[in-house]
Amino acid sequence: MNKSKDLYNFIMAYPASEEFALSSLGYMWLYKIADSLEGIETKRISADSLNIDKREIDSLAFSLSFDFDFMGVFKILEKLSIPFYSEQRGEEFPLIFAGGPVITTNPRPYEKIFDFMMIGDGEVGIKEVLEILKNEKDRNAALEKLSKIEGIYIPNKTVKKRTEALNSVIYTPIVSDKSYFKNTFIIEVARGCMNRCAFCTASYINLPFRNYEYDKVIEAIEFGLTKTNKIALLGAQISAHPRFNDIMQYIRNKIESGTKIELGISSLRTDSVTPEMVQTLVLGGQKNSTIAIEAASERLRKFINKNLKEEQILNAVKISRENGLKGLKIYSMIGIPTETDEDIQEFIRLAKRIKAENKGFNTAFSFSTFVPKPQTPFQWASREETKSLEKKQKYLEKELSKLGISSKFSSAKWDYWQTVLSRGGAELTELMEYVYKNGGKLSAYKSGVKELNIKTEKAIAGYGYDEDLPWDIIENYPPKDLLVKEYKRLESKI
Repeated sequence: MNKSKDLYNFIMAYPASEEFALSSLGYMWLYKIADSLEGIETKRISADSLNIDKREIDSLAFSLSFDFDFMGVFKILEKLSIPFYSEQRGEEFPLIFAGGPVITTNPRPYEKIFDFMMIGDGEVGIKEVLEILKNEKDRNAALEKLSKIEGIYIPNKTVKKRTEALNSVIYTPIVSDKSYFKNTFIIEVARGCMNRCAFCTASYINLPFRNYEYDKVIEAIEFGLTKTNKIALLGAQISAHPRFNDIMQYIRNKIESGTKIELGISSLRTDSVTPEMVQTLVLGGQKNSTIAIEAASERLRKFINKNLKEEQILNAVKISRENGLKGLKIYSMIGIPTETDEDIQEFIRLAKRIKAENKGFNTAFSFSTFVPKPQTPFQWASREETKSLEKKQKYLEKELSKLGISSKFSSAKWDYWQTVLSRGGAELTELMEYVYKNGGKLSAYKSGVKELNIKTEKAIAGYGYDEDLPWDIIENYPPKDLLVKEYKRLESKI
């Protein structure tokens, strides 16, 4: 494959396997946009599919969805013989940039790696970026022009997060059996979440809540059905779409009129589960679904702004059972600030009640540990000690097992390092490099911070309201002062 002399060669890299790249809607949609631009040849690569060499690259972009994605970034750069640090790359190397949720939340650990980063929505910004890169061959001149685009972060400068109105519906541009969601046409119905749970970056970095017009969603569904019978609706709070019930009814009518549709929805909003919604999912072949309650005690749910009553949780389980679902997974967290032993006991009490009232229905719990994230009201909060969290995990696993209820738990040790990565600054770049070069295991993190003399205590213990935060370089909405007010408002409720 020879590099085209007439076209600008743009490479979009996904720092994980191709199956996850194909299922990443944001990454794939930006690929579709770039591939449609005049004068630009766009190719995709992933950590396990590197069918390119650096001589065929004019610029290289990464999409980071998870804090540990840096491992895939370094793997790809190493395979392409490209230095990890931007200061080590001269004119003979392509410009390298990144975007995605991790970058939008806190770009500081990556500013020594990437020449620039995209903060916020990228569907318009990517066009503006590529127009500059295609026409400006001088590296410094290109960066100067890029710095004037909203949402572009040039290290050591401030940046305003970019937010776009939702116009053309975003959907899966390539339906593939190689995707993690095999042969599934994913449609974004809404972006953001109005609930504003205090821990949730998916809500806060995507504010304000926006949704696509009903007619455009229906048009996307019809288009998807010309490619596959598997349709999935995506959004942090899709049931908040003002015409969500109409969308579900439209799909139900299609199924009942003979159209074969396998319908998927990532998660049901607990307080908006209806018989009609569940019946439509069952007609679409879904046997199990999920709800998120985050905490078993009403006190903790109020504190994190998850305003769910216990009767609403029980009602969601009951409706799911009575209308044809075989099981329900219940997502929750442990280690939320102010959590007590009584709050943990509430899980057992709630589980007993769910079990007693829904005999024969398969209920399972899935627990993560609380990871305080930037750009949320809990960005100042401390994280509970790992040993304490593991003790709670073992207790819950044992007690739920006695009830015949299965449970899964995230690794408290890995969640510790996720906290460090998400709330750190530029000092973490060397640690990430060390971890990559030493196999990426937990032991590499421990030896890395010791050998490099990197302090992680602040990322774990939390910040004071009056302290400068690494990610303060982002002009965000809501701004920092409103997040402080929200955290204090929630504290006053307990």
